[in-house]
Amino acid sequence: MTATAAETISAPAISRAPAKWRPSAQGWVFRAAVLVLIFGGIIWRTATIEQFWADRFALAAIYAVIGLSLNVVLGYVGQVSLGHHGFVGIAAFVSAYYVTEKAGCVPNECSLGAFGTGILFAVISGGVAALLLGLIALRIRGLYLALITLSYGFMAERSIFEIPFLTRGGAGMPAPRPDGFTTDRAYAFLCYFFLALVIFVDWRLLRSKVGRAVLSVKHSEPVAASYGINVTAYKTLAFVLSGLFAGLGGGLLAFHTQNVVSNDFNFAIALLWVLMVVVGGLGNRTGVVIGSAFFALFPFLLELIHPLEEAVIESGRAFGQVTIVVGAALAILTVIQFPGGIAEQLSPITRWLRGQKFALHPEGHGGKHKGHAHKKGALLAKLGLHKGDQHAVDGAPSEQQASANPPPEESAAAVADHGTPLRADNGAAGGGETAATHGAAAVAADDGTRGGDGSESAGDGDEGAAGDADDIDAVIRRRFPPVPSRTPPATGATDDEEA
Repeated sequence: MTATAAETISAPAISRAPAKWRPSAQGWVFRAAVLVLIFGGIIWRTATIEQFWADRFALAAIYAVIGLSLNVVLGYVGQVSLGHHGFVGIAAFVSAYYVTEKAGCVPNECSLGAFGTGILFAVISGGVAALLLGLIALRIRGLYLALITLSYGFMAERSIFEIPFLTRGGAGMPAPRPDGFTTDRAYAFLCYFFLALVIFVDWRLLRSKVGRAVLSVKHSEPVAASYGINVTAYKTLAFVLSGLFAGLGGGLLAFHTQNVVSNDFNFAIALLWVLMVVVGGLGNRTGVVIGSAFFALFPFLLELIHPLEEAVIESGRAFGQVTIVVGAALAILTVIQFPGGIAEQLSPITRWLRGQKFALHPEGHGGKHKGHAHKKGALLAKLGLHKGDQHAVDGAPSEQQASANPPPEESAAAVADHGTPLRADNGAAGGGETAATHGAAAVAADDGTRGGDGSESAGDGDEGAAGDADDIDAVIRRRFPPVPSRTPPATGATDDEEA
């Protein structure tokens, strides 16, 4: 190295990245207390509310089961199913047919064994129907799959739901509730149990190898196939699981109404189920459950607001029709403004309950500060010169600032070309560099990336930036004193040999 080369600044040792933040024992206790209050409040309210509203709570739990079944197809696989009312309806009729025609159940006289067997047949029938449709339909995708499922739903309405021995014509098939759960309040708790079971199975699915394969199919089928994943098989498996959940929801719905008729399963209700999943949040269990409960209770909530109730009655529309109109409007708002649905709005709370810091955004970013003073303070904080609340300078957590990269080095070529050393913050090559324009020094104060609001350049006449650059240059030299240059090569060596 020649004598004219710039002095090298010694870099401190790179510190290890800080450990992932975890709440303290007191934080976990507080989070557990919040969960106990939420679920305890639901149970207490169901146990003390009137039978009428307990029946509506049971319907909300059943809709949540159906919403989770549809979420497997819409949220996890990314395919549209408009014929889910076919799976639910077939399961409802099968369960009602078994307990009435085969088990001989009558109102107030139905054993738990008969009820359990009827629910089992409902689950199996929903899974078999989904399997038969999936083997045919899941080799295609997109609009064509939606059309096939829609056609299947209409076919079920016009043929399967008109079979006399299943439906007893227009009279419907009775489905008496089991002993011990004949009241609306008791049946609501039974529905809560099955909802919790579905949530647990869904949660375990996503944490398994099969669940990860299903999600990979959603993101990119060609990429998933390139990794040896049988795309059609996993799509069919997800469709069957969705049918199993839908069958369970159909069986519970049959015992909820206690008389299954074909008019309960039409395209309008299938569209409502799709809307409640979209508004709740595709792929998010919490959002889907809340969205499903909202749409199940919405027609009855309208009755509590007398002006709205009178307006609906005067319009001559049914409350169910108003629910679909409101659901469509909410779905449009969700797609345009809130793609994550209800789950996106509740994500700060749900992340906090899972043990993360409470933040309005997943990255935990605060507002971005503008102005030269903030940029200068951000750079000083990265150099370790701020002893106070460093993260208040640039909105980033202090634990992220503690893992900053080594300090900059001077470029001998830059000295030769411009007469002023170029600085590179955080050691980012080409990303956080600063340029000297017409002899004025500039300093980058970003996080190692170019183009953010933390970078700045000094142009002609920018005296403030040049003065601050001099201050920071002096601070760097005091913080990291220069190291003596290396011993020059032997006399007589040419420039080419030195290079």
